Amino acid sequence: MTRIAATQTLNTARTSEWVRQIAIVIGASLFIAVCARVTIPLPFTPVPLTLQNFGVLLVGMTLGSRRGFAALVLYLAEGASGLPVFSFSPTGLSGIAQLLGPTGGFLLAYPFVAGVAGLIMEHGRRTFARAVCAGLIAEVILFAGGLGWLAILTHSVAQAVRFGLYWFVFAEIIKIMSAAALSARLRRATQVQS
Repeated sequence: MTRIAATQTLNTARTSEWVRQIAIVIGASLFIAVCARVTIPLPFTPVPLTLQNFGVLLVGMTLGSRRGFAALVLYLAEGASGLPVFSFSPTGLSGIAQLLGPTGGFLLAYPFVAGVAGLIMEHGRRTFARAVCAGLIAEVILFAGGLGWLAILTHSVAQAVRFGLYWFVFAEIIKIMSAAALSARLRRATQVQS
C-alpha cells in the first residue's frame, strides 16, 4: 500500500513541476509581448526601436537555454497565429506577414538569442560580467539574423546595415547592461530564497 502511495505522490510532484515549468514559459512569452508594446518607430528605417530585445535577453539569461528557447518559440507561434504580441510595425504588417517583413530576421533569431544567452549563463558563475558577455554574444546572433534578412529584402548589405544597425547600437548596449544587471540580481534573489 505504501508503495502505491509513494508512486502517486511522486507522479503528483512530477505533474506539479511540469505545470510550473509550462507556466514559467508562458509567462516569459507574455513578458516579451509586454516589452514589445514599448516601441518607438523611427522614420528613416522600417525597423522600430523596441524593448523586445531586452525581454529576450532577460528571459534567456534568467530562465536558461531550454526554457528561454521554448518561451521564444511560443512567442513566435503566438505572433504567427495573429495574436498582437509583436511590436508595432511601421509597415503595418502583423502575424506571419511580420515574420516575413523587415523585422522578420530579428524575430526569427529570438529563440536562438535566448538559447545562447541562457547556455552561456548555465556554464560558470552567474555574474554580471558573464551576463554582459552572454548578452553581447546573443546580440551578435540577433543582428546576424536581422541584418541578413534585411540584406535579402533590400538586395544590399549596406542598406541593411543602415536600416538595422547604426541607429540601434547605443540602445542595445543599454539593453544588454540592464538585462545583465537584472538577471544577476534575480539569480542572487532566488539563490537566497532557496
